[in-house]
This record gives sequence, structure tokens and C-alpha cells, in this order.
Amino acid sequence: MAQNKETSRYLDISDRVTLHYSDHPASGTEQGVVVFIHGSGPGASGWSNFKFNVEAFQKAGYRGIVFDQPGYGLTSKPQDVNHTLDFFVENLMGLLDGLDIAKAILVGNSLGGAVAMGLTLAHPERVEKLILMAPGGIEDKPTYFACEGIQEMVKFPMGSPEFTKDVLAKLLTLLVHDPKHVTEELVTERWETLQIQNPHVLATMDIPNLTTELHKIEQPVLVFWGTDDKFCPASGTQTLLNECPNVKAHMLNNCGHWVMVEYADYFNRACIDFLTHG
Repeated sequence: MAQNKETSRYLDISDRVTLHYSDHPASGTEQGVVVFIHGSGPGASGWSNFKFNVEAFQKAGYRGIVFDQPGYGLTSKPQDVNHTLDFFVENLMGLLDGLDIAKAILVGNSLGGAVAMGLTLAHPERVEKLILMAPGGIEDKPTYFACEGIQEMVKFPMGSPEFTKDVLAKLLTLLVHDPKHVTEELVTERWETLQIQNPHVLATMDIPNLTTELHKIEQPVLVFWGTDDKFCPASGTQTLLNECPNVKAHMLNNCGHWVMVEYADYFNRACIDFLTHG
């Protein structure tokens, strides 16, 4: 399911960053705006993460915004700035302001989940609800780097001769429980995107542990986590249940880091039910 190039748009956020995004209107009366925030990794992009979800949200009456975070996809890749949580949040705020979105529902996976929580903590008035899939930002860095998936991701620097298409394919299989989801189309899509990515974004990424701040998130939160996640420990589900005052959680067996890909139909139905009925 390739992204329609005709839907590609660009928004200047600053002299450093021009964000690439696509805007998917709601079917019928608009019920709200959903902003999809993708995760990290070689060849990552918004559409790669959420291609199986956007249409379901549209049919339920939600406008969907899918964008590439700085350093990824077709968005700018500045090499004179560290990719801190504040930097990612600043650019997400720029997207909301630039598109005149007063309040949004944030859907974030991995790094995107940390950015969603970061924006909610910094600007709670701009966030209606949160949907998080194996979010980062709730463990200390050594815990993440002890995970099999992260170890494999940093084994070979992006752009090095050792980082081949086969290496990428093997890495992508660690994102899911069932390797059938790692199609040749997906590998090729991520490989092509990787050719315009640079190592700076991963080398300078700095996401703090937000656990002690989570009690401040008063918005309704829906959490998904796969028990076979090799990138973010599934114990994070309990952390969110313990720390956030208003959380519903779904833990899925035989599922890896990409709930929204491996169990797209289940994910879509649960999200729409959460948005419709709370």
C-alpha cells in the first residue's frame, strides 16, 4: 500500500526544518483530528508506520495527519542540532500551529509515543487523547540498549558498507512476532527511504525517562503492547497503568513492537471504540 505522492505536502517549521506530511480528510462529519507520530530506526517514516490504520480512522470520522519527524522520511535532516525530546516536541507543535489544529488526538509508536507524551506534558491544552503503542521514554537508556532489537539496530552504522539491504530485512523481522509482515515491499520501501537518511538523527537522539512526570497526564490514554517486543520492554504497560491516572491497556500475545501492523484490524477497532466511547 504505497503512499499517494499527490497527497504529499510540506510545511516550513523553522530555518532548520521543513516537515513532510499528508492530510487525510474525515469521511462525513469530522469528529476530531488524529496526528500519527512514527517511531525511530533505519528507513522509518510516518507512512511506513501507519499505512494500515489511516483509512479506518477516516471512515470513523477523523481527519488524519501523517508526518515524517525531523531526520526521517522526506522531512529535513538537520545535522547542526541534537535530536532531543524537546526538539521533536517543538517541531510537532510547529505542525499543529502551522495547520491550525487547536487540539489533537495523538497516536504514537515507540519514539513517537515519547514525543506524544512530551507534547502532552508541555502543552496539555493541545491534546485531547493519547493512543500509545510501546512508547519510548519510560525507561533509562541502558534498559533500552539491553534489548535485542536496539542492539541489532546499532550494530552497523547507517551508511556503512556493512549495513546492507539484507541487514535491514533482518532488523525489520525483529519488529514483529510473525516475519510474514516483513514483505519485500516493506523492505524495499524502508531501504529506499534509508538512502536519504543520515546517522546523525540516531547518534544524537536523547529521550529522557518521563516516568516521574506521567502522573501529570490527565488525558485519557489507550496503550497497546506486544509481549514479544524486542525494542521496548512490555513491562512499560504496568508503568503506565501505575503512573497515569486514566489509562486503558491492551497487551497482545504473539506480537512484537508493531501492534498497529501485526494486528491492524484489532488495533483500529479498539482505537475507534476508545475515541467514540472513552
